[in-house]
Amino acid sequence: MWMERQSGKLGAMSERRILLVRHAKADRPEGVGDVDRPLTARGHADAGAIGAWLAHRDYRPDLVICSPSKRTRQTWHGIALGLADAAGEQAPAPEVDYRDEVYDGEGTDLIDLIQGVDDVVNTVMIIGHNPSVSEASELFDPASAGDLRTSGVAAHAYAGEWDECGPGTAPLLETHTARG
Repeated sequence: MWMERQSGKLGAMSERRILLVRHAKADRPEGVGDVDRPLTARGHADAGAIGAWLAHRDYRPDLVICSPSKRTRQTWHGIALGLADAAGEQAPAPEVDYRDEVYDGEGTDLIDLIQGVDDVVNTVMIIGHNPSVSEASELFDPASAGDLRTSGVAAHAYAGEWDECGPGTAPLLETHTARG
């Protein structure tokens, strides 16, 4: 698992990416618990559009940290398909880690998860929920405050070792709301 590996530190530190993704549009079926809410048809299309947008910007995650909820797992599946379709080639699949902290945590919990990432990882993606995803984005770059809508992505730059990543250290590069 990515948090348990002990690798050597990177020699020359390259710019890293943090991709914060709010899950795509979810349904609210009666009698279905929050954690089991599925995506709507629009949500599935939007998730694929997120993947295509990421691929065209060359934002390819090495590690995905995802909430275990059904809607976030389905969002990741759509993103992965969108990335693959846009790439037109077989790119290596990132490691995916499902973490309860992404489902029920706060923005600071997401930052804590990023601080535990192995330094061999260059781009980390978190797929989660509001308000924590938007909170984490605002903590990384307080000047960029704003709530991510469903299917929203906030791409942040970071230069350093993951264990030193924290508030004010990752400026916002751009945001995007995918609509498939």
